[in-house]
Amino acid sequence: MSAETVLSVASLETIGSPQLWTITVAALILLLAVDFLITRRPHEVRMREAVGWSVFYLVLPLIFGFYVWGAFGSGVAVEFFTGYVVEKSLSVDNLFVFMLLLSAFAVPPALAQRVLLYGIIGALVLRAIFIALGAAVLQSGTWAFLLFGGILLFTAWKIFKDALSGEEHKIDVSSMRSVRLLRRFMPVTNDYHGSHLVVRQNGRRALTPLALAIVAVFATDIVFAVDSVPAVYGVTEDPFIVFATNAFALMGLRALYFVLQGVLAKLRHLNHGLSIILAFIGIKLVLHWAHGVWSWVPEIPTPLSLGVIVGVLATVTITSMYANRREPKPVPPPAEREPQPGPKP
Repeated sequence: MSAETVLSVASLETIGSPQLWTITVAALILLLAVDFLITRRPHEVRMREAVGWSVFYLVLPLIFGFYVWGAFGSGVAVEFFTGYVVEKSLSVDNLFVFMLLLSAFAVPPALAQRVLLYGIIGALVLRAIFIALGAAVLQSGTWAFLLFGGILLFTAWKIFKDALSGEEHKIDVSSMRSVRLLRRFMPVTNDYHGSHLVVRQNGRRALTPLALAIVAVFATDIVFAVDSVPAVYGVTEDPFIVFATNAFALMGLRALYFVLQGVLAKLRHLNHGLSIILAFIGIKLVLHWAHGVWSWVPEIPTPLSLGVIVGVLATVTITSMYANRREPKPVPPPAEREPQPGPKP
């Protein structure tokens, strides 16, 4: 990153003092270290463990949000909570793709959380890069809001189109460019070797399927970062708040995956809701750009954005539950049905 980019990011109005950045990054590294210790010994995650960590990672942003409220005022706190809700809703969609990837690579349940942890670290690094670049773009002029709004509107249209098609999302591992590139340079073992990414086989170093799964997850992180960062910049222009919302939303994904593993498939209207949220934020960004050009153009206040986002998520959850109840249950084949009592002689 060039010196000009760093200076432009630093010149943005932000609550992120050097001390606050240092404390936040140090706490993030500490949490990642704890996660590495937890996943060092592969084991299947039980529901009690997953729920405990999920609650922990939901309480953390609440505590931080109330600290922001007390230290910097309600306006900044509302921006943080709104950005966090946006990121958390997008991260749930990320989990669904991760679930498909883990299934496609046939990752053993005991190794699933290690793959998710590597994916989260990759996502954090990519989000930090995109956040810095996004801040630099915003400094170059108000046209950046129009650019970000266009990206979100296009993404919303694509997600909504896929949701209306009703086709199940499938992943073809063999067609992924990152996987094909790795297989050109190094052989790949047929079986998993615990948590090892590279092993020696027939005198040569070879990648394990675990390494391919991690690379595939990392590749999807790039796509998610392109959508996620502009979405939060539609809520706040503060790079620190953008980074904090991304970090809090991502850190709880490992545990949340195991809590929602059986629920994700039932949220059949989630993508419909995400497309509406992204389109709404895209329109918000376009109006913000237009307001800078024509002052009579109205802007969408952040509290209203929070209400719309929460309302959309609640609506798609209710409609998904209703659709699941109305879906007819599959009829078992005749061989599996209970024998009906015949007429008495």
